[in-house]
This record gives sequence, C-alpha cells and structure tokens, in this order.
Amino acid sequence: MAPVLSRSLTSASVASLPSCSPLFPSRNANKVFYLKRSAFVPQNGLGKSFSMSGLKGGLGRRHRGVVVRCDAAVAEKDAPETSGEQHEYQAEVSRLLDLIVHSLYSHKEVFLRELVSNASDALDKLRFLSVTDPSLLGEAGELEIRIKPDPDNGTITISDTGIGMTKEELIDCLGTIAQSGTSKFLKALKVVVSTKSPRSDKQYVWEAVADSSSYIIREETDPEKLLARGTQITLYLRPDDKYEFSEPTRIQSLVKNYSQFVSFPIYTWQEKSRTVEVEEVEEPKEGEEAKPEGEKKKKTKTEKYWDWELANETKPIWMRNSKEVQKEEYQEFYKKTFNEFLEPLAYTHFTTEGEVEFRSVLYIPGMAPLNNEDVMNPKTKNIRLYVKRVFISDDFDGELFPRYLSFVKGVVDSNDLPLNVSREILQESRIVRIMRKRLVRKTFDMIQDISESENKEDYKKFWENFGKFLKLGCIEDSGNHKRITPLLRFVSSKSEEELISLDDYVENMGENQKAIYYLATDSLKSAKTAPFLEKLVQKDIEVLYLIEPIDEVAIQNLQTYKEKKFVDISKEDLELGDEDEVKERETKQEYILLCDWIKQQLGDKVAKVQVSKRLSSSPCVLVSGKFGWSANMERLMKAQTLGDSSSLEFMRGRRILEINPDHPIIKDLNAACKNAPDSTDAQRVVDLLYDTALISSGFSPDSPAELGNKIYEMMAMAVGGRWGRSDSDDDEEEEKEVQSTESDVGPDGASEVEVIEPSEVRSENDPWKE
Repeated sequence: MAPVLSRSLTSASVASLPSCSPLFPSRNANKVFYLKRSAFVPQNGLGKSFSMSGLKGGLGRRHRGVVVRCDAAVAEKDAPETSGEQHEYQAEVSRLLDLIVHSLYSHKEVFLRELVSNASDALDKLRFLSVTDPSLLGEAGELEIRIKPDPDNGTITISDTGIGMTKEELIDCLGTIAQSGTSKFLKALKVVVSTKSPRSDKQYVWEAVADSSSYIIREETDPEKLLARGTQITLYLRPDDKYEFSEPTRIQSLVKNYSQFVSFPIYTWQEKSRTVEVEEVEEPKEGEEAKPEGEKKKKTKTEKYWDWELANETKPIWMRNSKEVQKEEYQEFYKKTFNEFLEPLAYTHFTTEGEVEFRSVLYIPGMAPLNNEDVMNPKTKNIRLYVKRVFISDDFDGELFPRYLSFVKGVVDSNDLPLNVSREILQESRIVRIMRKRLVRKTFDMIQDISESENKEDYKKFWENFGKFLKLGCIEDSGNHKRITPLLRFVSSKSEEELISLDDYVENMGENQKAIYYLATDSLKSAKTAPFLEKLVQKDIEVLYLIEPIDEVAIQNLQTYKEKKFVDISKEDLELGDEDEVKERETKQEYILLCDWIKQQLGDKVAKVQVSKRLSSSPCVLVSGKFGWSANMERLMKAQTLGDSSSLEFMRGRRILEINPDHPIIKDLNAACKNAPDSTDAQRVVDLLYDTALISSGFSPDSPAELGNKIYEMMAMAVGGRWGRSDSDDDEEEEKEVQSTESDVGPDGASEVEVIEPSEVRSENDPWKE
C-alpha cells in the first residue's frame, strides 16, 4: 500500500490511508504515484530524468497520465519489543512530497477534508469487498465516521469503521509519506494511528513525533483501546493551531463546508443543552415537619452535556435522477446551500457525459445582490465545485463562469478533476474549459426557457434583476452574441410600458425599413421628447430607447441582428428610406445661403450646417458625427471618475447643426440672411438657437450662466410693457430707493446704525432684573 496522486477508486486495491490524505487527493492502496503530466511532469517524461537513491523509477501509461512506481526501501532498526519496532523514513520521498504538499494546498484546514475523505474511501472499499465477502463486515456496527476534538488537550480524533490496515500496509503507506505529510502539513506535534483490519487478528498502532526521522509500529494490547474494525487517528496539534482546530464548533463548520455530501454519516462531538426538572431543596423552618418527597416543589434548569451530532444531513441532490426530484426539494436544497430566503426563479439539473463527465444543478436567484459591489464581481462564491461529492472550492475568478453570469448559483461535481485543484491548475486545465463552455450553454438554455414561458411576469422579474448582466455579456463575450441577443429587452416609441425583444421589433418593421433605429438618452422622458424622433414617429417607425448607461455600448458591440444594422438616430446621415430626392434637392438649394451664413456666425462651434430630414416641429437640432461619441456617450465619459480629459476633445464627435426649413424661425432667419445679414438681433437669435439646440439634443452648454443671460434678454424684449407697466412706475420706484438710502446716512456721510448690546435685551420676566 502506498500513496497515490489520483482519487480514482478503480484500482485493484483501495485502503484507508488516513495520514496520507493531506498530501494526496487519493486514498488508493496501490503503491503508485499518479501524476498529471501538466501539473508535475515535464513533457519529455520522467524515464531518464527521475532518479534518486532509495527509489527505483518506473514508468507506465494510465489514464493519459504518467505513473511513477516507487519501490520504497524502508530501513528497520532493532528496538525493544516493549516500545515497538522502529523504522526510518525515506529522505528522498519526504523532500519530494514536502514540495508537492506546499505547492498544492493553500489552506491548513484542508487536512480535515482529506482525512474525512480517506475515511470515506475506506468505508467505500469495505462496502465493495463485502459484496463478495460478507464476513468482512462482522459485528463492528454501521459504516460511519466520528470526529472528536479535545480543546483541553489540543487533540483531534478521527475514527472510521472502514477496511483498516494491516502491519505491512502501515509500513508501506505511512512509512513513506507521514513525515512530510503529517508532521509538516498538519502542523501536529505527534500523530497516532490505530488500525484494525478484518483480515488480521491483531490491532497495530503507528506513532510518530514531529521533526523525527523515524516512527514506531507496535501491537495494541490495552483492551480499552481495541477497535472492532477500522482506523482511528489522533492528532496532537501544535500550540499555535490547537485553539483553532480543536474547537468543536470549528470542526463542525469545516465538516459542513467540505464534507457535507459524503455518502456516509459523519458525527462530531458537540456540547448541547437540555432542560430538566429538579426538586427544589427547602430547609424546613423551626417547628415544621419536612415535606414528603411527593409534595416537594420542582423547578426547571438548563444543563450542559456532550453528545454525538450528525453533521452531514443534507443529501447531494445532484447525484439523483432529475425525474425523481420534486420541485420543492430543489428549492429547499437551494435555500440551505446558499442561505437564501427567496425561491429561485429557475433551476436546471443535468448530467454531462462524453469527453468530460460532471453533474450540476444551477439556479437563477429570485433577487439580485443588494450590495452594488457584488453586481459585477467575478469573485463571487456562487458556484461550489465538488470532486466526488467532496467540496473543493468556491473561490473562482471567472474559471467556471464569465463575469456577466456571476449571478448564477449552483453546484458542479466532477470525477475528472484532481482533488488538489488550485487556481493555477484551473486556469490551465482543458477539462475546466470544456466544463465552462457547457455550463454557460446550459445557463442560456435556462434563461431562454424563462423568456418563452407562459408566465411573462417571470422574465420581467428576471430582466429587472439581471438585465444589466446580459448587456455586459454583449460587451465581453462576442462568441455568445447569438444566444444573448434574443434575450435582450428594451422600451420603444411604440411600447413605452412593456419591454419588447429584438425579435418583436424586427417582426413589426415596415417593408421599406432596413435598419433597427435607437436613441440613447439619460431618461425615458427625455427620450420621448427628443427632437430626433419627430420625423420617425410621423412615419410610424419604431425607435428603441436606450436609457441605461450600459445600453449604448452593448448595442454598438452587437452591430447587427438578423442582417439589420443598428442605427443611432442622433447621428448624421440618417436615411429613412422613402425620401423625395427632387424635393430635397430644391430645399437644399433654397437654404444653402442661410446654412453658410449660420456657419459663419457660429464659427468652430459646429462642423457644418445643413437642412434636416428628421425634424417636423423643432426649428433645429444638433447631431453628432458618424464616427464620434454621441451626446449621451459624451455625457457618460465626462462623468467618469478616472476619465482622461485630454481624450474628450479627440473622441468627441463633430457637431452638425440641422435646421428645419418648415419652421417659422428658420424662415425669418432666411429672410434676415438675405435682407439684413449684419443685423445684431438676427445674430443674437442664431446664438440662442444654437444654445437651445445644444440642450435639447442632450449636450451640456459650456457656460450655463451666459446662456441664462441670453434668455433673460430675449424675455425682456418679448415681455417688456406688454401688461401695461409704464416707465413712470420705474421712476417712482427708483426715487423711493434713493430716499431710503439717504435717510440711513448721517450728517458726516456715514450711515447711522443703532447698536444694541446683548445686556440691554431683557424680557419682562427676567429673573436677574433688579
């Protein structure tokens, strides 16, 4: 028996190797180190390069890996029979395994997971062998695991009723790895392994002290310490670890976290409390007789006691057939596993077979995270990875799910992954890449089922909570655009209350419409009143309203849907498809002089001035260039905390002023351009027209105060004297102001101000008044 680096139980002999587990993900009994090529072995193999004294290297092929067979040379020393036989560790194996241990595991607490997994494998082996040889079970009781911490003495005892080990197996297994595995990784001062195999009449004890080069194996002679069957490991922890790992509550939490779904019952030694009735002791008063026992008063009190408590009550629901599991069971498992109080919106239970085999249950939560920091956090603990029902990790950074699907919760159980999964192995593992692809596909299938269900409220609720995640997927995952795009929902000019899909939009398009039109603004109200919409609404063309900051970037990454391009109606060169080219040419010729005159007045504020195709009631609108930022994007980029102000001018699109030739103001300006091109009033109107177009088009004015003064001047010109106010009223008000000012000024020109001291201010009921 020797340690193995694979957790496979398909080998010929599997035994309980309790103290081996912190080093190795497997508890197989074969005397083999099974190493994955990518993790430990160079590409050219180990045939010529792997050799060390005391080890005979041999290579073999197995499961696409490299098998290193080690024939350990164990040196025995003569020792008195009273203290047992003393054996020497192999130094080379110790150094090798010490290197492996500290490169594979990052948390000390993993030792308990490994020891419990070892015990589970020993029970599995016994159950397997008992099918052909029932006598192995004997009368040793149920197949179970018990963990008893002792905080006072700083020890942990792990017992199982599994297959146990013989003396030869103790030497072959623990003699080669226990020094590096137990002493250094477990941080134990001393390790005692007591084991009884049903194939042997004797019980043996293996004992080792930290930092020692030898160990002792002796026969157990104390009748009180004899085991019916199985293995018992006692770890004497170091002072700096015993306060943490010998606490019963800590042990209970570690078992629930790592070994919750082990197929055998795990009991932990816990302190409990119960209420009991006791007789109240009352001393009789002088002259009174003592009350008979039946008449004595009783009271209740709470007493503490210690007892075994089952730690792994929850069953691995993913191991069952999905047709046999009820909906209520899925919901209950979700609430217990992820500490949720709401039922999930949807779930999927599937098994993947073929190149990679794994089982999984995925859930879509009923509510988005309350903490905004967790909304797009890829390091959520929502996916729990298991290997053969043993918990490995929930700390992933996008290895199993992309960031935009980080809201999905669930469990994944794979037999193909090694138990010693680390972040580096996950990132490089081909198995994990295949798992990720299939998990993402199953998640999209689950979301698609919600969108197609008869209950429309379910998808509405999903979109309110997780719609932003899918829009982020449009930006980050171009490979899944075909799956994401049908799931998107938007408000439109024809559906302001209900969200519509892009499929609905395309289905409602007119025959001459060749593009999907959208408008990005900061709110629904500003979108509905935007001047860009006027002509499109008049022609009954539907426009999508992008009112969330992420919408515009997401749509720009999609570019097309069902061979229809996405077109921003706030940018230049808008083609609606049914224009009258002759009329357009005549109108453009008529107003070409006005366009040049307005451009001359505005200077560098605009790139050019042209006649608009999108206006019907507004006098003008300011549109962006085809390749620059829109007004909405410019607003968002200015609001960035760490934005680069130097790039704003470079990325800002050129601004083009479009005028409406049918509006009265434009017609008046056309006349002013021809008859009075130097009129200051006409120039002031052009400036104000540009500033108002700037605001109505979604841009921010450079000087709001200057714009306000222009509006006040125009208001004064329009309102002055309209309601009967005469100039004489203004003169009287000015005289009154002058008189009031002169009355406050003294003979020497200084204003007289009456100063009242605080001490002179007294009320009638002042208690300090004499």
